[in-house]
Amino acid sequence: MKRMANCKGAAIVLMLLLVFVTACSGGGQPSGEANESGGQTADKGTTDGGTGTAEEDQPADPAGKYDPPIEITTVRIVNDTFKYAEGEDISNNVWTRTMEEKLGIKVKYDWVVSGDGPGGQGEQKMNVSIASGDLPEIVPVNARQLKQLVEADLLMDLTDIYEKYASPFLKEIMTQDGPNALASATFDGKLMAIPNTGSAMDGAPMVWIRSDWLQKLNLPEPKTMDDVLHIIEAFTTQDPDGNNKADTIGMSLNKDLYGGYATIDGFANSYHAYPRIWVKDGSGKLVYGSIQPEMKTVLAKLQEMYKKGQIDREFGVKDTGKAAEFAAAGKVGVHFGQMWNPLWPLVDNKKNDSNAEWQSYPLMSIDDQPARPQTSMAVGTYYAVLKDAKHPEALLKLINLFVETGWGETTTPENYAAHFTSDGIERFKYAPFQAWPARKNLDIHLHILEAEKSGDATKLNPEEQDNYKQIKDYLNGTGTELGWAYDRVFGTTGSFATINHYVNENLLYQNEFFGAPTQTAVEKDATLQKMELEVFTKIILGDPIDNFDKFVADWKKLGGDAITEEVNAWYAAR
Repeated sequence: MKRMANCKGAAIVLMLLLVFVTACSGGGQPSGEANESGGQTADKGTTDGGTGTAEEDQPADPAGKYDPPIEITTVRIVNDTFKYAEGEDISNNVWTRTMEEKLGIKVKYDWVVSGDGPGGQGEQKMNVSIASGDLPEIVPVNARQLKQLVEADLLMDLTDIYEKYASPFLKEIMTQDGPNALASATFDGKLMAIPNTGSAMDGAPMVWIRSDWLQKLNLPEPKTMDDVLHIIEAFTTQDPDGNNKADTIGMSLNKDLYGGYATIDGFANSYHAYPRIWVKDGSGKLVYGSIQPEMKTVLAKLQEMYKKGQIDREFGVKDTGKAAEFAAAGKVGVHFGQMWNPLWPLVDNKKNDSNAEWQSYPLMSIDDQPARPQTSMAVGTYYAVLKDAKHPEALLKLINLFVETGWGETTTPENYAAHFTSDGIERFKYAPFQAWPARKNLDIHLHILEAEKSGDATKLNPEEQDNYKQIKDYLNGTGTELGWAYDRVFGTTGSFATINHYVNENLLYQNEFFGAPTQTAVEKDATLQKMELEVFTKIILGDPIDNFDKFVADWKKLGGDAITEEVNAWYAAR
């Protein structure tokens, strides 16, 4: 691992900070307390394209190739879904070859760790690297870690580098989901990292219902939340699978309540409750959604449903994987989930039962006010550059290459397939630095609809053509269950029809808070979230509903009030 000289002086400070970061590794609401970064402009003394001329004396080239090639150092956090062709690995693959061929950039990984979940091996390894000062030139970090590095004055100010080297297409992508992604990486007006952008709308919750069971029980499609509740009851009591056994449940939940398959946030949104995000109250102040009175109503209803057997009796010990297995086995008919659920786990239900059909619906309201699905800023990783990195602009060039290969005007179907999904392998995961268009998936849906209407698929980009072909093959009877899943996501009545409805009706309910963690959140939030999960789970399982009131009081006393003050200070200073 490359030990940067200026890291050593901050290592002791960072070791102390690490105690708090590790305690909060389970996630939580961040805050954007900004400190003077002291970062440098960092575009002086670099070379571009191997000309030997200082970058400041020549035009910036977002796609310029280094000659001779340069080497940059970073680290990688992977997971079990990374698959490779024979003879390849994370350091030898189509992306490493393309990066060197097109840009003259060799990427060296100081370390590679598997485990990319919150609090996982990757986060722990990065925490240790930060605390010890053993850091590469380009550092992939989460919001907490970014704030640590900024406060320790280790990072380069990328403001000018971004303006000069981010391609026009990349700049468009960075703001497709609004200004918050770049704002979350900005401290005291300085851009201190490049966010790996995603899509907030893609995370919007919706309700999934087994439509073949609806037809079997002669039930109409739901129009209100009361209709959904009636369907859940019918799927529990009326033997929708027709095996003459009382072995089906109406609705899935997983024991963690938030994240993964079968969560409660969509259900809560139907009651105008917004757990785990920050929302405005009547005075315009930010408040934590999980402690608002609407959440008590949600828990009371879930408790009632659990007592009636409409929720899996064993949900309290089933993680998202085990809950998914129940759905794949055909034992559940409703869950509140997200757009990607057909790809997992519903496709496995389809494989096990060719008659199984699932339909997504927008969230429905319990009253006459529209249900609004909650979303949060879709940035999980930030790419920061240490001050003495020799080629900070290389980061932007590599991200430019990624977005152009995926969706740019110069890419081709063959080039896209080779770098993204050829041979059934998700090769895009090999690219060390990425950014994703927020509207990418919604545009796939809309463009496929246009192609279906016109019969002309020539205007589709390479990714859209791939999805369109899989859908058409399935509908023509020559495809696979994966084609069914793509149809349930991108097809005429797929989940992106639901998301398109949210967008057109301006229903998405954004988390109002997108900064780095507040000081109290770093110290207390992991404990508060653990308490929330325990209390909510026990109430659903049968504890007195008034325990919610005690939870609210405890949350405030044990750090929640302080976090709320800090969050509102951030909000006022934006």
